[in-house]
Amino acid sequence: MIAAGLHMKIWIRRGVPALLLLACMTVSAVPQRGGGRRGPGEEEPDVTLPNGKSQRDEILKAEHQQNLKDAAELSELADQLKIDLEKNDRFVVSMATIKKTDDIEKLAKRIRARLRHN
Repeated sequence: MIAAGLHMKIWIRRGVPALLLLACMTVSAVPQRGGGRRGPGEEEPDVTLPNGKSQRDEILKAEHQQNLKDAAELSELADQLKIDLEKNDRFVVSMATIKKTDDIEKLAKRIRARLRHN
């Protein structure tokens, strides 16, 4: 086995930080590409569909319709949950009631995600 001598230890102490500095400088010298990201003030160019309508407007319209459907379903599930909770005793909760709470949570998250997407 070869033991590291004094010269090896000095090279490691001086060489490793220099190599790290060189690597950092090399990475920072490489030009960065935008990667399709836009700044807060920049908007994406509007794409027109073959029927002449704006793609963004059509997507927003479809998401709005889906939000309305999900909100109606959310309201219905909340009413059913209220009825189930009134029927049950305070010590007994059915699995169907717990499933409804999970469905309510999923719907609310889906609606929130679509609203934040805009």
